[in-house]
Amino acid sequence: MFGKSSAAPSGQEGEVAKANPLHATSAFAEAKAAVAFDTLQDFVRALGRAGQLKRIGHPVSPNLEMTEIADRVVKAGGPALLFERPVGHATPVLMNAFGSMRRMAMALGVENVEEIAARIEGLLSMQPPGSLLEKARALPKLMSLAAAVPKRVRSGICQQVVDDDKPTVQSLPILTCWPEDAGPYITFGMVFTQDPETHKRNVGVYRLQVFDGQTLGAHWQIHKVAPRHHRDWEAKKRRMPVAIVIGADPAMMYAATAPLPEDMDEVVFAGFLRGSPVELVNCRSINLEVPAGAEIVLEGYVEHAERRMEGPFGDHTGFYSLPAEYPVFHLTCVTHRRHPVYAATVVGRPPMEDYFLGKATERIFLPFIRLQLPEIADIAMPPEGVFHNLAVVSIRKRYPGHAQKVMHALWGMGQMMFTKVMIVVEDDVNVQDMSEVLFVLGNHVDPERDVTIVRGPVDSLNHAAPMQDYGSKMGIDATRKWKEEGFQREWPRPIRMSREVREKVDAIWKRLGV
Repeated sequence: MFGKSSAAPSGQEGEVAKANPLHATSAFAEAKAAVAFDTLQDFVRALGRAGQLKRIGHPVSPNLEMTEIADRVVKAGGPALLFERPVGHATPVLMNAFGSMRRMAMALGVENVEEIAARIEGLLSMQPPGSLLEKARALPKLMSLAAAVPKRVRSGICQQVVDDDKPTVQSLPILTCWPEDAGPYITFGMVFTQDPETHKRNVGVYRLQVFDGQTLGAHWQIHKVAPRHHRDWEAKKRRMPVAIVIGADPAMMYAATAPLPEDMDEVVFAGFLRGSPVELVNCRSINLEVPAGAEIVLEGYVEHAERRMEGPFGDHTGFYSLPAEYPVFHLTCVTHRRHPVYAATVVGRPPMEDYFLGKATERIFLPFIRLQLPEIADIAMPPEGVFHNLAVVSIRKRYPGHAQKVMHALWGMGQMMFTKVMIVVEDDVNVQDMSEVLFVLGNHVDPERDVTIVRGPVDSLNHAAPMQDYGSKMGIDATRKWKEEGFQREWPRPIRMSREVREKVDAIWKRLGV
């Protein structure tokens, strides 16, 4: 994997020149760790200091063995894993780095991801400042937006080593995850593309099957932005430049997974999360920019009219996805930092690492949803629903049919269109407690009256749909029913003990010895 070495950018040489940079530390790194991380390896060191990292020195194969270990660890609530001796490879493999809400918060530089939601809510609720004092108070929020704008630099550690002569991915410790997978694939590759007309950037995480050392299958689903970019390049009969980044600062890695609106730049969003701009550097063989602090970058292109059968692969549904034809990525150059870390993840039956990435998204993006639907109190996407199969929404019900209005509005909102089953309850129900949700569901629903069936786009991995990418969705109104909604009887009152009795029992509880 190691090709021609390039000079390190000024100020970074000392950090990368040590024999084992993952054990290195500095006053600068310690100071930054509380806010944001400039590189993935900064995050690895912070995980180690926090007792959130297990280094595995025993030789472990990327072929199935790492998956089995990571699967057991994440389901047991265990730490991030650094496989220091992957069989047949020199590059260590990092897995389960985002596999808990604590590590998600660490990755984004906060105590709790709800802090980010509060920041977003504060920005969305800003009013134009009038007085000088109001302008002064608004300045920090405006500065946080300015800090999000990416910074272009001439060089970066991602290009300390360059291989543009005979580049190959074969030297990377690419995982084969499940026994019936079609082969190894890059599981956490951030795919950078751009619109051929507007040059707007998109970054998404897509499955990348290894066909051979120079070609990969690009499994981007029809509804996502990268395939739209590809269709636009294809209409011009031109090959599309593509960069695949494996490992970057954790805010950038999270932002690549986030379901952002199409016009929102993932790199800008990462800068907002970090509180400082992401530095970008030009690729060596294509006209795209990538994070200067990345671990590994694969540069190349997708031909406009080329397809190849990709899959099957075990996916986050817990089942193998079906094989289908997808575009082919051709490698033109590999760059990386000295002593890189290969970032990987495993998808399979939940809970897996991607559940915690999705849970962070659920919390962080709630303010965006409330901006358009202020009646929403909370949303939960349980792990059993694997993101798209089940969502529970609580609302402040104000009028007959309000639940149906919210269902249809959410189905029309970005990737919420994939939600197969949506349950709407009132705001006195804790949607994060599925026991409470199921109790209300069983008691409040008359199936003939309260179930809504619609047809439309569905997730490509929805194997139950009658055809690829198109099927049906179900909404369930589990709110209390009003007379105006055709309910002919009195809605019953819930059973609750009187406050006086509860307080009396509270006072004697310790003496009861139960």
